[in-house]
Amino acid sequence: MELEKEMIRTQMIDQIMTSKKLFCALSIFTLISGCMVGPDYSKPTSASAPSYKEVSGQNTGDGWKLADPQEAASNTKWWEIYHDPSLNELMGKVNIDNQNIISAEAQYRQATALLTQARAALFPTLTANGSGTRGTASGSSSGSSGGLSSVNQAFNANLGASWVPDIWGQVRRNIESSGATAQATAAQLDALRLSTQATLAQTYFQLRIADMQIKMYDTTIKTYEKSLQISQNQYNAGIVTQLDVAQAKTLLESTIALSIDVTLSRAQLEHAIAVLIGQMPSTFSLRPQELSIDPVTGLVVSPVSKLVAELPDVPVGIPSELLERRPDIAASERQMAAANAQIGVATAAFFPTLTITAAGGYQGVDLPGLISAPFRYWAIGPAIAQPLFDGGLRIGAYQQAGAVYDQTVAQYRQTVLSAFQNVEDNLVALRLLQSESKSQASAVKHAQDAVRISLNQYKSGIITYLDVATSQAAELSNERTLMSLLNRQITAHVGLITALGGGWDVKQIANK
Repeated sequence: MELEKEMIRTQMIDQIMTSKKLFCALSIFTLISGCMVGPDYSKPTSASAPSYKEVSGQNTGDGWKLADPQEAASNTKWWEIYHDPSLNELMGKVNIDNQNIISAEAQYRQATALLTQARAALFPTLTANGSGTRGTASGSSSGSSGGLSSVNQAFNANLGASWVPDIWGQVRRNIESSGATAQATAAQLDALRLSTQATLAQTYFQLRIADMQIKMYDTTIKTYEKSLQISQNQYNAGIVTQLDVAQAKTLLESTIALSIDVTLSRAQLEHAIAVLIGQMPSTFSLRPQELSIDPVTGLVVSPVSKLVAELPDVPVGIPSELLERRPDIAASERQMAAANAQIGVATAAFFPTLTITAAGGYQGVDLPGLISAPFRYWAIGPAIAQPLFDGGLRIGAYQQAGAVYDQTVAQYRQTVLSAFQNVEDNLVALRLLQSESKSQASAVKHAQDAVRISLNQYKSGIITYLDVATSQAAELSNERTLMSLLNRQITAHVGLITALGGGWDVKQIANK
């Protein structure tokens, strides 16, 4: 009994010593694994400017002005500056139920899972298995005319380990690449979220302006119906010809057709909003806002028209800040870092690969005595491999990695250029559209005066209804243009906020 205990104790000591030797060997190779071949990443330069051109040119005439408040730039819920409860509610839904955002979020989780897989290559792989067999084998025995069967059994239990030390940094470069890819995917998710939010806001305001247009057409149709009645009365009295009545009917019916067309557009905008917030179009509707007619100007007044009259200030900042405030730029920059790390991965393939394996276990024919010393075995040793000829496979992979990096650099610089263009486009739009709207509002007023004068002259028999119809058509055309300018102004305002990043900051992905 004491002998068996001593044998077990000796076996345990031997196993501990073997583990220490293996640990020391692994530690030595870990120390020599500090080398990382391939270029270290350094962010390439990109185009920039000391200031935005359209900010510098904003004082060339009356137009939209910039101010200091930082609300739109610091608040990730940038749409709240419009103070529209319905829009705020819709934004809350789009962040949760939009299927494209959900898909991008799943893609980000895939990227983080790949990063976890890449990190696993730094550690040894351990395996354990056991087996047992029992069977017969035919044989012969002297003095017997027939074959006899013997029963054989065997049992095996072992533990194995293998490790490839990251001597040349191939694994660490791959981890570096996977980490940058995960950060790029996170930034792409934020870019998609920001783009979807901008699309929702612009679509929402288009719908609200469509409501204004419908109200404008309803009011105009009532006016044209009165004009038609006047023309009909003039015809019945024999003052005018039937041509005047036909012209009045033409103008009325064409306006009704325009009203129907806007109603169609409004319905489609409502359907688009439903899809953006992840709902079926058949289950979603938006009631029109409270609208009125200004007694002085005769124009439709709504919360949107009041908003456009006093658009919130947007702090633009300096161009260099744009690189930190746009998620699409951050995503493109992280893709460069990932591609740069892959050059190191391809470079490491030119160097030898060292593999350390260790195995130990027990093997015997008696299961109760399997762990006895006579049945124990173990093995440990390194192996080194170096491809001598691969037909240019590694050279091709290295050249491909370099070309991919050059491509990502060009894409990054193009993304930056496009971002600056977005900002400049929306800056000039806001600056000039305000002046254009003022001129257009003046044109509407003059067109209204022309309609009033022509109607009075028509009633007096001075002119024909063709002159009235011409002035009425001009008034409607100018009012439609003014509505279009309202839509373009609010679209440019939303576009500027999102072009500047919508309150996003590169620090959001710095630790991912």
